[in-house]
Amino acid sequence: MASMSFSATIRSPLLDFSQTKKNPVFSSSSPSMSFSIPSIKSSLGSSKSAFFQNGFSLPSLTASGFVFNSRSSGIYARAATDKTLYDYTVKDIDGKDTPLSKFKGKVLLIVNVASRCGLTTSNYSELSHIYDKYKNQGFEILAFPCNQFGGQEPGSNPDIKKFACTRFKAEFPIFDKVDVNGPNTAPVYQFLKSSAGGFFGDLIKWNFEKFLVDKNGKVVERYPPTTSPFQIEKDIQKLLAT
Repeated sequence: MASMSFSATIRSPLLDFSQTKKNPVFSSSSPSMSFSIPSIKSSLGSSKSAFFQNGFSLPSLTASGFVFNSRSSGIYARAATDKTLYDYTVKDIDGKDTPLSKFKGKVLLIVNVASRCGLTTSNYSELSHIYDKYKNQGFEILAFPCNQFGGQEPGSNPDIKKFACTRFKAEFPIFDKVDVNGPNTAPVYQFLKSSAGGFFGDLIKWNFEKFLVDKNGKVVERYPPTTSPFQIEKDIQKLLAT
């Protein structure tokens, strides 16, 4: 198996695991399942990231396959890879193979969606609004249904398609239901997580986590589930302008 090098950008303490909070939005309706999320302070979870404020920083020290940098305020680690999103092919909601290279040259927002989550209504409504506003400017939203968080996406692909397109008038592409964590993680999500997360933020935390991808197929930002699409709009505008 080919080895993969990793890079880590070190700024100042980022992760605060001093307390673990249960968020009622992230709880399953089943009493046997609840989801606890460590309190995390991350530059990756804010639209005011190092990318949008400071640009990319050059490595200052390389050792044992890792790149360390202390230019900005925060810590993140990511796998160094030459791949782009365009190297992957996925199945759409109707089961047809879709090479992601068809979106080359566009700004992409990739979201793992669910139909029965406390975040569903606000996210689908805002995603549809933003998509309608920017779709003619080179912007796409790619939605990947996932049932790994509280079993909140239990329906079949036709059920999911009908729900999104009928209730929320979603016109953006929706794909086959996938795993985003664990041994059966879809390859495209392996790429997304390794590009923006590394060992500190590898797991997708819940439904509606978001990745912003530039026109070259590279991940430039990652947002936690509670970041609303409207909060990402300025970042989308900046990438569209480049």
